[in-house]
Amino acid sequence: MFLTGTGRINQAGHLEIGGCDTVDLAKEFGTPLYIMDEELMRQNCAAYRDTLAGIYPDSQVAYAGKAFLTKAMCRLVAEEGLALDVVSGGEIYTGLDADFPAEKMIFHGNNKSPAEILLALKHGVGRFVVDSHGELELLGELAAAAGKVAAIYLRVKPGIEAHTHHFIQTGQLDSKFGLGLADGEAMRAVVAAAKTKGLELKGLHCHIGSQIFDLEPFKLTAAVMLDFCKEIYSQTGIIIKELDLGGGVGIRYLRQDNPCPLADFARLIADTVKEKCAEHNLPLPKLLLEPGRSIVGEAGTTLYTVGTIKEVPGIRKYVAVDGGMMDNLRTALYDAKYEAVLANRMNDPAEEIVSIAGKACESGDMLIWDILLPKLGRGDLLACLSTGAYHYSMSNNYNRFPRPAVVFVRGGRADLVVARETYDDLIRNDLLPSGI
Repeated sequence: MFLTGTGRINQAGHLEIGGCDTVDLAKEFGTPLYIMDEELMRQNCAAYRDTLAGIYPDSQVAYAGKAFLTKAMCRLVAEEGLALDVVSGGEIYTGLDADFPAEKMIFHGNNKSPAEILLALKHGVGRFVVDSHGELELLGELAAAAGKVAAIYLRVKPGIEAHTHHFIQTGQLDSKFGLGLADGEAMRAVVAAAKTKGLELKGLHCHIGSQIFDLEPFKLTAAVMLDFCKEIYSQTGIIIKELDLGGGVGIRYLRQDNPCPLADFARLIADTVKEKCAEHNLPLPKLLLEPGRSIVGEAGTTLYTVGTIKEVPGIRKYVAVDGGMMDNLRTALYDAKYEAVLANRMNDPAEEIVSIAGKACESGDMLIWDILLPKLGRGDLLACLSTGAYHYSMSNNYNRFPRPAVVFVRGGRADLVVARETYDDLIRNDLLPSGI
């Protein structure tokens, strides 16, 4: 097994995170339960912030909120000095309600609605990442009508295909995101932005995908983007002053996973930017990175209670837990793989191969196929590791299951940051038409 951050086996033989016994957490908060290691999240924020600043002083790290966003997470990000990448009106509203400074928000999205744009303009969101020609026109009109000037990045498709699941590749030319280089769409957008009232072109943005272990695609992407900066200057005289190269660094989901060290990643990016700027005789831009998964992914653990155990003779033993695709959609969506441990009996030897099933009415609701674990029984606590990213944020009410609670743990203290939904919450917005 591998345990990250403050995870350890305590004297009772239980899994402990942030100084909190997970058996006690299950008794107090119930299961399924999202447990977030606050110390590890803060360490990861500081590592990105300080590592990048030490290599490339004119830089900013922006946390990608889509990975995991609550009001408490917004406060943590603000305290650690990071900016915030938001992708919807809901994420903007969450940040605002947590008093996160709007000027440090970067607003992404491939189909921003007029209402979302107006919300961002009203509160002074710092950067809009423009994804299309249609958005360029719409944002310009709304900003000018509101007497505002929207500072923008243009999202560029650099044409780099990273080695990851095709659903989370975003930098290749055939993508719903961004403006292409090869087809000239990005350059046409640069020219249009310069002429559009209500807009100020501040920089460029790109993102090639998620859960990437290989550094080479990041280097190629940085080089391509700087080549485009040179092309922009040559054709228009515009100097790109800010360059946002996105995120995408992978984490450990399985013990054999081997993510690239943060220092190597940051140095490669910074060195490539410096080398290409020198080659093209361009001033160094402000450099931004947008990590999400690598801030929160390994900091998260989902705690389940074991229920029904069913053996199909000669084929498989199914162990059902009290959660599933409602709190972890990634297995069904991406065929994601996970490690798990028996939280209430950590020292017991692993002796049988089982498959962990969710309780949704779907044959595809499987959390882990064929994992070696100690012999399980009803009431045992199973902890699924590295569930901090895209678990709570993708949670849903399929089959009308309430969504789990979220706790931050640190120094032996557990703070409830998202309350468990109730059945009343599920029907709160339901209405009966007249006559029924």
